Amino acid sequence: QVQLVESGGGLVQAGGSLRLSCAASGRTFSSYAVGWFRQAPGKEREFVAAIRRSGGNTYYADSVKGRFTISRDNAKNTAYLQMNSLKPEDTAVYSCAADPTLITIAAWSPRYWGQGTQVTVSS
Repeated sequence: QVQLVESGGGLVQAGGSLRLSCAASGRTFSSYAVGWFRQAPGKEREFVAAIRRSGGNTYYADSVKGRFTISRDNAKNTAYLQMNSLKPEDTAVYSCAADPTLITIAAWSPRYWGQGTQVTVSS
């Protein structure tokens, strides 16, 4: 089992950048694939990005590809989401999630979730 705590959200102007962090408890963080999801008001939660256990493979939603970068530091039990060129439509609560198994992104349903951090992009 792993506990996840997000940080780094806030208010930023369009075109700006933020870096979200996802700190994990436990000594087995490297055994989990990690992802970021977001949910805007009145919308369903959507996948943003994911990274495999070793960090060798990353995946992105088309809407963030080229602007967001997911990474991880297993020695620090932390995953990151660097968000550049932010747009008002990126406004949402961003949550990190983890699961030992990641077979396909389309079918991925992580078991462990953080509480989320608010990101607001003003125009």
